[in-house]
Amino acid sequence: MYPPRFTAEPPSTDRTPRTYDVIIAGCGPTGAMLAAELRLHDVRVLVLEKETEPASAVRIVGLHIRSLELMAMRGLLDRILPHGRQRPASAFFAAIPKSAPKGLDSRYAYLLGIPQPVIERLLEEHAIELGAQVRRGYAVVGLEQDDEGVTVELANGEQLRSHYLVGCDGGRSTVRKLLGVGFPGEPARTESLMGEMEVGVPQEEIAARVAEIRETHQRFWLRPAGVGVYSVLVPAAGVSDRAEPPTLDDFARQLRAIAGTDFGVHSPRWLSRFGDATRLADSYRVGRVLLAGDAAHIHPPIGGQGLNLGVQDAFNLGWKLAAQIRGWAPEALLDTYQAERRPVAEAVLDNTRAQTELLSTEPGAQAVRRLLIELMEFDEVNLHLLEKITAVGVRYDFGAGPDLLGRRLPDMDITQGHLYGLLHRGRGLLLDRTERLTVGGWSDRVDHLADFTAALDVPAVLLRPDGHVAWIGDDQQDLDERLSRWFGKPAH
Repeated sequence: MYPPRFTAEPPSTDRTPRTYDVIIAGCGPTGAMLAAELRLHDVRVLVLEKETEPASAVRIVGLHIRSLELMAMRGLLDRILPHGRQRPASAFFAAIPKSAPKGLDSRYAYLLGIPQPVIERLLEEHAIELGAQVRRGYAVVGLEQDDEGVTVELANGEQLRSHYLVGCDGGRSTVRKLLGVGFPGEPARTESLMGEMEVGVPQEEIAARVAEIRETHQRFWLRPAGVGVYSVLVPAAGVSDRAEPPTLDDFARQLRAIAGTDFGVHSPRWLSRFGDATRLADSYRVGRVLLAGDAAHIHPPIGGQGLNLGVQDAFNLGWKLAAQIRGWAPEALLDTYQAERRPVAEAVLDNTRAQTELLSTEPGAQAVRRLLIELMEFDEVNLHLLEKITAVGVRYDFGAGPDLLGRRLPDMDITQGHLYGLLHRGRGLLLDRTERLTVGGWSDRVDHLADFTAALDVPAVLLRPDGHVAWIGDDQQDLDERLSRWFGKPAH
């Protein structure tokens, strides 16, 4: 059951648009997470969702290691875990069956499979609990920006006003189209059918036939998804001109074409289709309007990176946009959102392109796949690919310095419990083993922990609110320069 949604005030009779700090178009995982991040800093947020009700398709999505870490940073993981199913952190890259490699440094080294409507509900509840307003059934149809803010026009003729607008409205983003931002890339070359349904043959027969087919067809599976229910993936007959939903007959026809049997499929829970289109927005920001999640990038779902990439966009953008609203952001802070996140999306698009090629049944692709299977016997190769998929290998360019600079700091045991427990408020954090450093005039934005014990082999580190290491050292003047770079001028 969804909680009661906040309803914004009715349109003003004097035709003056209602004003917010940030309006977010789209209440999927990216939009809801961004709203929550902004509310941690007391930003007035309105989320507009064109759909009147949440999606009903019970599609299972996976939260990867880095997303699980981010949820732990905000105290959300304990709420989410009971609704999901944990799987080992393995077999992510091109569905190659390899165990997790040695050297994977995370307290959350697993995949959490969870129904998409559930994770969307939990994140929306979290945003609302923090004070975000959510209005369903309100579609953005126009926008106009000036030096002071953005005027947003809704389909019902209502106008709203905000300092910033963020499009989190999916791959067919209205906000991106209204901005005129290019979305270059490759159109879909293949499509797949995916759904959940009951079957009419014994499990042993299904398992044997699927194992035989998957020796050459990686875009094919029937996996148990409950008592008598299977998750089914099968290549579509071609690429459709429209995104019309497939039928059970489509599934049965394609199953017979590839497996020689339709396994007696019946009583579908949900049915969908997806393609391998790959596109990346030319820009993540135009003035006071920004893009995040699928509005900024789309790619094949192989490796399950899409939802994770969007949520991680929100964590990167949230505190920076809040800083801009609150008035303490350094001059170029908001520009670092695109500078940091667009290269990450480029890398994800590339690895999904590579994985898609490795799923081909062509002899050349199959030969490369066999070679990669051999190479992944080396832990270094396996670890590198796993870190790509799960985003724990992301390193932002913060300039010259130790390898840890720009990377995320794993959760660790400290005297006060767990490190990530100190990041629930979305503030910066100085971990100071020297016990002589200070955050001084930045104490309203950055916490300071000096009296602690942890497996930290550097004198001190400064963490941004997203958990990435912004500074390493022991010199106060150097620290002050980095505090100014990321957290603006001191308050006193």
